[in-house]
Amino acid sequence: MAIKPTIFKFRISLTDLSRDYYDTLTLTIAQHPSETTERMMVRVLAYCINAEELLTFSKGLSNVEEPDIWARTLDEQISLWIDIGEPTVDRVKKSSRHAQTVKVYSFNTKSDVWWNQDASKFNQLDAEFYRFEWQDILKLAEFVERTMDFSITITDNSAYIATSLGECEVPWVQLSYT
Repeated sequence: MAIKPTIFKFRISLTDLSRDYYDTLTLTIAQHPSETTERMMVRVLAYCINAEELLTFSKGLSNVEEPDIWARTLDEQISLWIDIGEPTVDRVKKSSRHAQTVKVYSFNTKSDVWWNQDASKFNQLDAEFYRFEWQDILKLAEFVERTMDFSITITDNSAYIATSLGECEVPWVQLSYT
């Protein structure tokens, strides 16, 4: 019998000062059995950074042909494709043919090696690449509960996160510019 995903429910008070975007998000997240809490929280954070009306979580790890997060127009065109982790050059190239905008958020201890290995190839693609520091993601993951309310304030390239269990800041750096 297959292991079922773990369900998390988040209510997020989102303030994005960089985009003048303010919202209360109610997200139900299915954590794939092979997904770490850290990766799941990077998905939530990437969702908040790019929040818009048509943004949704895809089947993610359950369907390798889809991104982790995407925005699709009413005529089913992909306007935004977001991958979490360290995708291959071929995957990013393929996704940039399918979507108007492609963003990749890397976050773990091997992000630097992944980026340095193929940076010249990635820089030729029509995609944006960002990196979170692993220690910041570990701190964020400490606050996770199955059902939780929290506040995220985004300014420039940093997210300030407040939960009932504590607070942290998660900055990111942009690795490339399209």
